[in-house]
Amino acid sequence: MDKYHPGYFGKVGMRYYTLNKNKYHNPIVNLDKLWSLVGEEVRQNAPKDPSTAPVIDVTQHGIFKVLGKGQLPQQPVVVKAKFFSARAERKIKEVGGACILVA
Repeated sequence: MDKYHPGYFGKVGMRYYTLNKNKYHNPIVNLDKLWSLVGEEVRQNAPKDPSTAPVIDVTQHGIFKVLGKGQLPQQPVVVKAKFFSARAERKIKEVGGACILVA
């Protein structure tokens, strides 16, 4: 048994002072769930005024990346996020919307 040998107990290795355990924490949302973040009232009022598009800031909901699964309704929308997949960006621009990157 190793526990009876000298040097078994204690700390081993180097310390990592700047360790960030949530370095790759990146919550996602798909396009088909995007409108559920703002509510039904905003979605129904959006087509009434075509000169303005509703702004959906997903970072306020704790989501950082927008993925392209699903379809968007045919009305423009401005989406703010840290990351966009290429497919999501293409689909948002197809309906006349815009993708804004935030830090």
